[in-house]
Amino acid sequence: MAVYTKLEKGEIDNILSNYKLGKLKRFEGIKEGIENTNYSIETEKGKYILTIYEKRVKETDLPFFSNLMFELSKNGFMCPKPISNKDNNYTSDINNKKFMIVSFLDGKSKSNLSPTECKIVGNQIAKLHKITKNFKFERKNNLSVKSWRNIFSQVKDKCNKIHLDLPKLIEANLISIEKEWPKNLPAGIIHADLFSDNIFFKNNKFSGFIDFYFSCNDFYAFEIAICFNALCFDGVKQNLSFNVTKAKKLMEGYNEVRKISKEEKLAIKVLSQGAALRFLLTRVFDYINTVDDAFVKIKDPEEYLKRLEFHKNAKSFEDYLI
Repeated sequence: MAVYTKLEKGEIDNILSNYKLGKLKRFEGIKEGIENTNYSIETEKGKYILTIYEKRVKETDLPFFSNLMFELSKNGFMCPKPISNKDNNYTSDINNKKFMIVSFLDGKSKSNLSPTECKIVGNQIAKLHKITKNFKFERKNNLSVKSWRNIFSQVKDKCNKIHLDLPKLIEANLISIEKEWPKNLPAGIIHADLFSDNIFFKNNKFSGFIDFYFSCNDFYAFEIAICFNALCFDGVKQNLSFNVTKAKKLMEGYNEVRKISKEEKLAIKVLSQGAALRFLLTRVFDYINTVDDAFVKIKDPEEYLKRLEFHKNAKSFEDYLI
């Protein structure tokens, strides 16, 4: 979440005139994240999140996101629910950009999840995978392995300003990952961005996932690999260490709902290495291409160098659990 498009009260009042949400009581820009413009708004009817789509989000992908959140909510999964406007559409227009209003999810994110919370998250991930198995809509992952070399080509000449050896490190990992990337693993809809700030708890109980705007069809095990990177490393960036207990609990919770296969276990090393590279590359891209006057919190690309080093040295799935 972030603020690139700055709105005044009158503009939000005008937006709300096309919804049955009552009058605006208060609003605030949300700084966290780097992808879209987000406002927290409160009306006479309750609290909501207004998201204006910027940067990587394609207009043609918006029906997938709204359908996914609607169908998940309908199936009892805890996540924001899209709100339709007076024309019964989930998306509307402002300043030549699309936006959506979704229900406010009660609870807060935690910067550092405990092993017990990781187990809960693993369980919920598997439930999401199970619920979406029969959904009739899909979206290609535009930020999967085939996109990474193109992103690298756009930052290759500048990323040494972040870290002197970064071009060499990215190239070496990219060659290895492209060579070993699996072709046939169980796949379906994944969230694809389950960092701790997208996972909410209330009174120490899970209250839902937010920010589905990277969701897509990909390997289920790639979701696990993303979570290993996002949730299972502890410490400062220069001295990160992989928390085996968190990883074990995550898998314990996941396996209660959906058993990970032998083939997925064999692929977890390269998938985890790939997930680390994917977030390194997009963070590098955003670091280099930040809009100067945007109200945005940039995430540190260097956090992923230690992650890449760990995955490169891992031998097998057991290295993530022992």
